[in-house]
Amino acid sequence: MTIVQGSLSSIAKQNQISIAESFINADCICIVDTSGSMEDKDSRGGLSRYEVACQELSQLQKNLPGKIAVISFSSAVQFCPNGVPVFLGATTDLAKALNFVKVADVPEMRFIIISDGQPDSEEESLRVAATFKNRIDVIYVGPEDRPQGREFLQKLAAVTGGKSVTVDRAKELQAGIMGLLHAG
Repeated sequence: MTIVQGSLSSIAKQNQISIAESFINADCICIVDTSGSMEDKDSRGGLSRYEVACQELSQLQKNLPGKIAVISFSSAVQFCPNGVPVFLGATTDLAKALNFVKVADVPEMRFIIISDGQPDSEEESLRVAATFKNRIDVIYVGPEDRPQGREFLQKLAAVTGGKSVTVDRAKELQAGIMGLLHAG
């Protein structure tokens, strides 16, 4: 199993602490869409959106060691302490992912959704998002010619007072996340 430098697992091993203890020091939870559409190979170098998102998240964790918890979601949800979002395929159950991370909705926690939009249920996703105390920022990584995905993510961010960033097919994911983490 690959362990990304700076991931929660890496920090736990380095500091000889549990993953749970390393999670306590995380400032941000990145909720990464790993549904079937993230396999589309329309990103830089002919790579898939998922592959580029993994590359960028790896670099981000290296630059912010121990500060980012990674969650993969599709029709299932999985915590990824090694820093690599597990490609799950299938559909996009964003409401399930939001319910999964809701337990970490504590003061000062940041939430960032990385997705190409179009969840299984927009209504349910917006309902769950509206229950968060902290804002949810979003990064749209889908194609420019599919505005409905981007528009949904903008709506979700607005419900929570979050910000929306459009990244051209994950090309500048790291810069987008860094911008959101350093924004007030």
